[in-house]
Amino acid sequence: MTPEVEKKFQSAQWKFIIGSMVTYAFFYLTRKNLSMAQPLMLEEGVISTYALGTMLTIHGVVYGLSRFVNGFWADRLNGRIFMFVGLALSALMNFVFGCTSLSVLFAVFWIVNGWTQGMGFPPCAKMLTHWIHPRELATKMSIWNTSHSFGAVMALGLCSALLALGFGWRWCFWVPAVMAAAIAVFCLFFVKESPKEAGLPELEIENARSDDQGSALTTKDRMRLVFGNRVIWMLALANFFVYIVRFGFLDWGPTFLKQYKGIPVSKGGLMIIAFEVAAIIGTVFAGWVTDKVFKGRGARTCAFCMLLTALFSFGFWYLPSGAPIWQATVLLMGAGFFIYGPQALIGIVAANQATKEAAAMANGFTGIMGYASTVMSGIGVAFIKEHYGWGATLCSFAGFAIVGMVLFLFAWTASADGYRRNAQTGK
Repeated sequence: MTPEVEKKFQSAQWKFIIGSMVTYAFFYLTRKNLSMAQPLMLEEGVISTYALGTMLTIHGVVYGLSRFVNGFWADRLNGRIFMFVGLALSALMNFVFGCTSLSVLFAVFWIVNGWTQGMGFPPCAKMLTHWIHPRELATKMSIWNTSHSFGAVMALGLCSALLALGFGWRWCFWVPAVMAAAIAVFCLFFVKESPKEAGLPELEIENARSDDQGSALTTKDRMRLVFGNRVIWMLALANFFVYIVRFGFLDWGPTFLKQYKGIPVSKGGLMIIAFEVAAIIGTVFAGWVTDKVFKGRGARTCAFCMLLTALFSFGFWYLPSGAPIWQATVLLMGAGFFIYGPQALIGIVAANQATKEAAAMANGFTGIMGYASTVMSGIGVAFIKEHYGWGATLCSFAGFAIVGMVLFLFAWTASADGYRRNAQTGK
């Protein structure tokens, strides 16, 4: 590229990153709002602990299946339109969820929401690999991945404010629904799928296929890039344990803080916001370490992050119930700082390993394994809590983090990306 075109490209690249970040943050707003509403739903008796845990589990499994299936489609279809449809449907599901009082309808609407939510990340994974060169993907995609935390902070902050002002839990779904519908329209008109769609030249990547060659790949070719890669399998298995810990804190945080630590929902919500703020910083830090220290080998960063997540999780469990709130908050923030590094980097490493030709499919595969974890973080947490208490549940998070660390160690020797390997093999 000429210097002038390079300048335009960089400007358009950041417009895409910010626009897609905003859009994906609103996917989270219409998914993580449930964690703030659920303590009041339990108090009012409109849903039981087991019913809630079961709903969270099925929602997560459906979301994982959706990411997997939609990963196939997102590699072939326009990502911008794909995201618009998914977010618009999620807004609709949130609105009708807030209108019902029947457990069976709660389940139906939230499970459908799980499917539409799965239409958000796969197209983003594909579009990001078109906009960002592999040598800087970890840093910039880690910045992009803070959209998860910004969305969760929005959900926690907005719902905390609504509840503090005296609005019922239903408004935690109605207000995000309206906001998400507006952002879906923003995505449709302002997010460009690729440099080509923005009138710019495509990235020049050594050993990468041209767009025409990439579009000529069959589904079987893309499946070989994903399922024939041992590293992607290790990432997918590790993601199962990453998400148990992450969702354990995020989905049940306000509930176990209230029931186990005796902290009011309003203060518990602020503590989980602090958890997410730490996650934003930790996500960017993990991306920087991957690019600058480990030269793109994200699995190494993930292994260290999981070890430190285990230590902070154990510390939070070990902290006496009567300890000052600030101490519990610091330990929660430590867990958030380190658990979100692997959560972000798995998608980055998978995209680089599968190359841009199968990035969405690879993220769909790691995603389905991650969200299969809701068997544990949903109904599993409910079971452990009911039979052994919150103490045993929180202690188990540290154990899950250690298992995840071991799996990342199996990918320690992986190369930074799959472009060179594919060029050497001709596949």
